[in-house]
Amino acid sequence: MNIHEYQGKEVLRKYGVAVPEGKVAFTADEAVKAAEALTSSVYVVKAQIHAGGRGKAGGVKIAKSKDEVKAYADELLGKTLVTHQTGSAGQEIKRLLIEEGCDIKKEYYVGLVLDRATSRIVLMASEEGGTEIEEVAEKTPEKIVKTVIDPAVGLQSYQARKIAFAINIPKELVGQAVKFMMGLYKAFIEKDCSIAEINPLVVTGDGKVMALDAKLNFDSNALYRQKDILEYRDLDEEDPKEIEASKYDLSYISLDGNIGCMVNGAGLAMSTMDIIKHYGGEPANFLDVGGGATAEKVTEAFKIILSDQNVKGIFVNIFGGIMKCDIIAEGVVEATKQVGLTLPLVVRLEGTNVDLGKKILDDSGLNITSAESMADGAQKIVSLVK
Repeated sequence: MNIHEYQGKEVLRKYGVAVPEGKVAFTADEAVKAAEALTSSVYVVKAQIHAGGRGKAGGVKIAKSKDEVKAYADELLGKTLVTHQTGSAGQEIKRLLIEEGCDIKKEYYVGLVLDRATSRIVLMASEEGGTEIEEVAEKTPEKIVKTVIDPAVGLQSYQARKIAFAINIPKELVGQAVKFMMGLYKAFIEKDCSIAEINPLVVTGDGKVMALDAKLNFDSNALYRQKDILEYRDLDEEDPKEIEASKYDLSYISLDGNIGCMVNGAGLAMSTMDIIKHYGGEPANFLDVGGGATAEKVTEAFKIILSDQNVKGIFVNIFGGIMKCDIIAEGVVEATKQVGLTLPLVVRLEGTNVDLGKKILDDSGLNITSAESMADGAQKIVSLVK
């Protein structure tokens, strides 16, 4: 789960991580009131959406007066901001962070991420702050330093100190930087983060080390024990189809194609998308109904797929193990009747109760095209859609 920058800073502040003073605003008037509450003479007006690259896209403005704060707020609120992470559709700006200005002396990057190769958390840092870390990794990888953290003892102060020296934090501020990293790690662990990225971490003219930006992502599987984090969820930033899918415990991700996919198992779902692409089609979604899907779940999955106006055909690809083919078939028939499906539908069933499943589909009297294999099904749905 993603949260906004201002929410991430609220979390970090509780762990002693230094961040600029700021307030969220939903209207231009609220933006002015937020600026009035700050002691700074320079204000930063920052668009709050769940995407990076906001500055480059014009979503961050420097205001030198409260009149400018109001003008920028009027300009940004309601605007669709397109960044390299939003895609071409962009994201509407519905809230702003009004923050005190900062005398930036130097920018750095600090981040915590789970390294799946070692199954351990890695602290990464670079003196090339303010730049996308992927870009730094590609062009100057030697400027990224890392330390692997032992989960039994956690981040040690000597590790943080070593990182601080490696990225050339001024010697007199190393103590502050160590405190910053230790607080960031504690927040990462206690709040079940999947990513904690500070870009940039800045050293200011008056000798402070603080997070000028903050990106925190959280492990969705741990939200049951993070009720305070769950309250930060902004449904306006999420795809309505994905929200609906989560209600039925369906793994759904919307894509840009026109062939809806309903599959059981994440690996099979990925392979299904690959083979559709191989035969010249474009998948409209990733959808894993899971191993214990019911007919009701399959029906809801169909409805979610069909709510995408771009979908011109559906490919159901089921390998029945725990999931029985007859249950899938019943769900397909029920969903087709309920939604009055008129689009091409190709179904490939294999595994437990496959003969019974095929009989249910054949006896339904519905216009369903059967496939003998995954490749056969992909070719058929691509042909029908074209």
